[in-house]
Amino acid sequence: MKALRLEAIGDLFVREVDIPSPGPGDLLVRVEACGICGTDRHLLHGEFPSMPPVTLGHEFCGIVEALGKDVSDIAIGVRITGDPNISCGCCPQCRVGRVNLCHALRAIGIHRDGGFADYVIVPRNQAHEIPLSLDPVHGAFCEPLACCLHGIDLSGIRAGSSVVVLGGGVIGLLTVQLARLAGATTVILSTRQASKRRLAEEVGATATVDPSAGDIIEAITGEAGLVPGGVDVVIECAGVAETVRQSTRLAKSGGTVVIVGVMPQGEKVEIEPFDILFRELRVLGSFVNPFTHRRAADLVASGTIEIDKLISRRVSLDEAVSVIAHPPAAGEVKVLVVPRPA
Repeated sequence: MKALRLEAIGDLFVREVDIPSPGPGDLLVRVEACGICGTDRHLLHGEFPSMPPVTLGHEFCGIVEALGKDVSDIAIGVRITGDPNISCGCCPQCRVGRVNLCHALRAIGIHRDGGFADYVIVPRNQAHEIPLSLDPVHGAFCEPLACCLHGIDLSGIRAGSSVVVLGGGVIGLLTVQLARLAGATTVILSTRQASKRRLAEEVGATATVDPSAGDIIEAITGEAGLVPGGVDVVIECAGVAETVRQSTRLAKSGGTVVIVGVMPQGEKVEIEPFDILFRELRVLGSFVNPFTHRRAADLVASGTIEIDKLISRRVSLDEAVSVIAHPPAAGEVKVLVVPRPA
């Protein structure tokens, strides 16, 4: 089969490899679609810890083609979405339910072979069934949506909340929709790209701002701003130093900041601890998807989340090398790898 292999930091190639065999408790899944994530670019450049050589791809959906020994509670031919994050279940963090902070956490597509391939091995416990009637590229959105759900859970958004989402990529646009579903009545998205601002308003943002057009802090929190005094919740989804710096300044006193975007490992951002202390801000990190993947799969299957407008294009495994090796094109939201186009 074909597989997109990270051979070493900076070295990404499509290779011919053997189709894997499922071990006890595993499923062999024929991949129908796998999303390209900003983390894949970080992995290529050594900005996020991984274990090359490895097949990348952690946002995947596919059809179960074979069952490992002892697997009897799922049928061949069903469609599944894979939760890539595998915890040990017995370390101190796992025992208190914080499986995303597992001491031995390993992820499909990062530490073990993933979904940028014709087939992928998925532990049965990591597979969530979704309808065969669902467009398989929609199934590839379950993993990023699950990560956004965790951020929303941490944020404490409630009916009537005001929210700023920083970043107009797929994470930001999914977060806009989830914030509205959580009850926020004001949801403002900030991004430089006009096409993404328009798209944000189509999927639920009540307002958008262009941070390159002036002082974003004044535009949102000033006396004549959109939310004078600041918002209840700021969710940083861009993973860049500028938006992280902006995040605490946009929150009102007693507000919450949630960092969802992934910055390169080792990069630093200056903050003012006195401001966080004096205004009693909650500043939280949100890492992956503890117990949210099933909820995300149900949301996707229900049609509640707008997905089609977020799909920029579909590419082959061979084309994916160039996509991952370069920054996203202007206006690009989500690129899906379809290993075997219909």
